[in-house]
Amino acid sequence: MNKIVLLGKLIKDPELRTLEEGNKVFTRFIIAVDRNFKAQDGTRKSDLIPVTFWGRKAEVVCQYLKKGSYISLSGRLRTGSYEDKDGNKKYIAEVVAEDFKFVGNRRNEKENNSSENNFDELASN
Repeated sequence: MNKIVLLGKLIKDPELRTLEEGNKVFTRFIIAVDRNFKAQDGTRKSDLIPVTFWGRKAEVVCQYLKKGSYISLSGRLRTGSYEDKDGNKKYIAEVVAEDFKFVGNRRNEKENNSSENNFDELASN
């Protein structure tokens, strides 16, 4: 089974993109996920994890989230490799997200976005 569940914070604003054929939209961004333990100096480190959303969910994420927003998501891990321009093999891993929930104070989100939409309803479409 290939299933990942994450809770993290966006490190920059998501941007909606369209495939060259123009028939599919997606967004790709990175979330910072805190580790469950502290380093020797007492600080908590984070892992930076690339995430991709497709279709309507990508549109909703781009509309309502911004740098610093928290998101809870689930999806699958996709891995791959390619050769860079110097012929070195590079490995990649990203989460292809399937479901998500907005995390945080909804009242503040609504005030900041001047929107009265139900986020859970949007996320489930």
